[in-house]
Amino acid sequence: MKLERILPFMRTLLEKAVSAGDVTVDATVGNGHDTLFLANLVGPEGKVYGFDIQEEAIQSCSSKLSAQNLNERVSLFQKGHEHVKASVPEKDHGKITGAVFNLGYLPGGDKSIVTGPTTTIAAVEQLLDIMAPEGIIVIVIYHGHPEGQLERDSLLEYVKNIKQDEAHVLQYQFINQQNHPPFILAIEKR
Repeated sequence: MKLERILPFMRTLLEKAVSAGDVTVDATVGNGHDTLFLANLVGPEGKVYGFDIQEEAIQSCSSKLSAQNLNERVSLFQKGHEHVKASVPEKDHGKITGAVFNLGYLPGGDKSIVTGPTTTIAAVEQLLDIMAPEGIIVIVIYHGHPEGQLERDSLLEYVKNIKQDEAHVLQYQFINQQNHPPFILAIEKR
């Protein structure tokens, strides 16, 4: 057996939860890799809602989607993920089976623009409210910078207090690696 690394494990979790025709959320579009992955998972009948505050991220993602003719499956919002509940149409509330966050900053972008605990926790709370039962939120936490450490600590405190009859929470990390390796929090709605 080989232990899955962090990003492949994130994708494995999403593949188990998301089927063709489902509704998903990429809460941190970034360069668009996860949005593209979700668009392929949901297929032509599914939908992905993507959020990022940076125009550069939205444009990069849109280009990747266009190159593979996947734009119709995705709605991109240039706004923070804390607006997820108000932005996802009510017709899709209760249908979201998967959501993903890659926290921190845009790779190759402005490192002063980072995700923060207040907006991330607000987004998770909203997603839990509008997700389908057994839907999963996968959060990849990058904590090698001061803001990331603050976000990590706040998120860990938050998820530890989610009632077990509301969701299952998994932490997946390699504990013997140096330089603050990223880790996953996975929240499965009950």
